Amino acid sequence: MSNERILNTLRAPHISEKAARLAESNQYVFVVAPEATKADVRAAVEKMFDVKVEQVNLVNAKGKVKSFRFRAGNRQGKRKAYVRLAEGQTIDVAAKA
Repeated sequence: MSNERILNTLRAPHISEKAARLAESNQYVFVVAPEATKADVRAAVEKMFDVKVEQVNLVNAKGKVKSFRFRAGNRQGKRKAYVRLAEGQTIDVAAKA
């Protein structure tokens, strides 16, 4: 997998309270490309961070409906990947992001 494809697949780490709690149990959350598959995410994380991935779950999060000046509009949705690593492996997402 080329570096360009890795960077296109893994857009950014998703930073939230839930993601911080999951990091304690060896799971990490990334925002990924809408067309990314589980195999793409697994290969990208393994190559970029030099770790062994056990499991990948993908979630499509719909954008919220917000109003601006009395007009309704939609925020853009995103696709998130929950990645579980093998026992004893860690990622420092703040350093690579």
